[in-house]
Amino acid sequence: MTHRPLIAVPARFSATTSALRYAAEVNARALIEAVWRAGGEPVSVHPHAPGGTADPTEVAARLARFDGLLLPGGGDLAPHRYGAADTHDAVYDVDDEQDAFDLEVARQALAGGLPLLAVCRGLQVVNTVLGGTLHQDMGGPAREHRHVRHPVALAPGSALAAATGVDKVEASCYHHQHIDRLGEGLTATARAADATVEAVERAGGPGWFLAVQWHPEDTAHEDPTQQRLFDALVRAARTAA
Repeated sequence: MTHRPLIAVPARFSATTSALRYAAEVNARALIEAVWRAGGEPVSVHPHAPGGTADPTEVAARLARFDGLLLPGGGDLAPHRYGAADTHDAVYDVDDEQDAFDLEVARQALAGGLPLLAVCRGLQVVNTVLGGTLHQDMGGPAREHRHVRHPVALAPGSALAAATGVDKVEASCYHHQHIDRLGEGLTATARAADATVEAVERAGGPGWFLAVQWHPEDTAHEDPTQQRLFDALVRAARTAA
């Protein structure tokens, strides 16, 4: 049997889950199955950052055993993490431990060249690590991208276009925040019709990296274009292993 590269997927804290007697740590089944279809071994990783502080040495040591990293979606980052003085009323599900762990995981992966695919919140985490900022709310139901599928144009010659093999995708979105100022070294390689940044890449950084604002796992089981993002991550992880 072909070796399956180990893909770390930081878990998300959940207050309640069906059939369990305790609060849980979870990942979306659709996300895990997309990694599995791609030939990877998805491994949920405990977000350990007591007091809202992650130990860089510990995080680096934990990541060392993995061949790739998938940063999934989730609740909002605390606005102070990207320098905002106030918090919009629409900000939800902030968890300091989750934030600290995700930010340090992204920092270590980017610095070490660990193949990294970042999805939705994951994209926002990477942008924050690299000094970028976020719009805390897109303006309510008339402007936000929750429960929305829309076409997204991809930049010709981008790694995203190479991974998907197309110049336009139908993106399944669930977010009310998006990038304001791009982080250092990041380039927007996909935008929605309303100019929302839908994907970023990093020129000159070590290792393979892609980040998308939409949720490719939503439709990857039926849309080969979306599945190719997970295929590309696992392929890069296998090469790096």
